[in-house]
Amino acid sequence: MKKLVLAASVALLAACSAPQQEQINLTPKSVLSNNDLVQGSTFTLTSKDVRSAQYVALIDSGRSNIEPIHAKQNVRITVENALVELFQSQGFRSTVNSDNSIVIEVQEALVTVKHSVMENKMDASVVIEITAETPKGKLVKTYNGVAKRSGLLSASNDEIEQVLNDVVNLVFQEVANDRELQSYMQERF
Repeated sequence: MKKLVLAASVALLAACSAPQQEQINLTPKSVLSNNDLVQGSTFTLTSKDVRSAQYVALIDSGRSNIEPIHAKQNVRITVENALVELFQSQGFRSTVNSDNSIVIEVQEALVTVKHSVMENKMDASVVIEITAETPKGKLVKTYNGVAKRSGLLSASNDEIEQVLNDVVNLVFQEVANDRELQSYMQERF
């Protein structure tokens, strides 16, 4: 019986010490407006993550081994929270029962990394679709952000993280500065 307990303890300790899969910190900055477009207009928010895979980075080291890396945070919730902050800074209010709705769809959020011992190349792409709908109509806008970066030596997780966050921030900036979306929401919400 002691041998069985000892064997179980060793197996449990070995499982605890197994290397954890690496993850990237997705921490984009929410873009906030300095002045209100409206005063208390409401909307109901829903969000979807329709990406084909849930990882945010693919590392190709050239050894027939492509390694996916996931985000520590839920991508859909992170994007949703940042965009809600943006809309609230413009004077809109998120409620559960409004005639106006905003649907956020995360279509892509990926950094592909090809690296060797001597150099790395990163391609990042983020695509977010926002649908603003009222009883009077609907506006669908797609926001794209892309970046390419290369460097010496292999890319670290911190560098991959920075590229992904930078591209997401660019997309948020594009949403914040979109006059068509602002006008549509201001006039109809």
